Amino acid sequence: MFFLVAFFGFASIASAQEVSPSVVDRPGLVCFWDFQKQTADGYASSGPHSYVLKPQNGPIEQSEDGIFGTSLKIRQGQWLLLPREDCPALNFRGKDEVTIIAWIQRESDANWQYIAGMWNERDAKRQYALFTCAGSQTNFETMDRIPAKHQTHGYASDVGGATPGKPFCFSYASGQTKLPKRQWTMIAYTYDHEFLRVYVNGKLDEHPGHNPFPWNKPIFEGGKDGADFTVARQCLPNWPHYPQAEKPMLKQGFGGKLGGVAVYKRALSAEELAEVHSATISGK
Repeated sequence: MFFLVAFFGFASIASAQEVSPSVVDRPGLVCFWDFQKQTADGYASSGPHSYVLKPQNGPIEQSEDGIFGTSLKIRQGQWLLLPREDCPALNFRGKDEVTIIAWIQRESDANWQYIAGMWNERDAKRQYALFTCAGSQTNFETMDRIPAKHQTHGYASDVGGATPGKPFCFSYASGQTKLPKRQWTMIAYTYDHEFLRVYVNGKLDEHPGHNPFPWNKPIFEGGKDGADFTVARQCLPNWPHYPQAEKPMLKQGFGGKLGGVAVYKRALSAEELAEVHSATISGK
């Protein structure tokens, strides 16, 4: 029995080592969390910077079903926190480019399921973020919003608060694919200061009027009191005790399995994202 446990544990580690170089060895990487490097406080990242994401609102359950080994099984109302002062390399602003990749299994049907970024809605300190399941999507030709359902969304804010003349932030790309439930999916978004682009399973998720989304404005500089980096839940206006624990029954944030998150200070190409998908999730 011990031999079998050791064998399957070794096989899982070997598998993770085989697929992660496509993520870790790619230029521009800032942090990659595969959730295999646990510390006393949380989960440390690989790459040039070892930053620790700290679970909030109780311990987060682990699942043996993952991409790089075990994954996190996040109950809505839970999230992971990386205080701003502890992650200066993730403070993308101005003309910085950005890519966020996440490996997810959606399990909730709730709207506005946040994945990762620096996105403080409470204090109008939005910078950049990857979302799923927004209730609305912006048409870049009219700058009006129409209903959306279980799609992928990539944001960049130039003002921190609501888009001028609008009630909310309207600067985001929205893919067309309806994300499946309980199935591993690699989602990503990039910003190169010409377009916001959303990808699903390594392919540009083309959506006329919504993705790619023309945008050429700088990323908001939040300053010393800007947004923290969070995963699975953003800071919301009705989040009065942030970052203290909130009640898990609040239907906010991501609900499902999270296999990994990678952040690059560069807009990866479509070819690169296809390579990452092929090396990590293809066949899962």
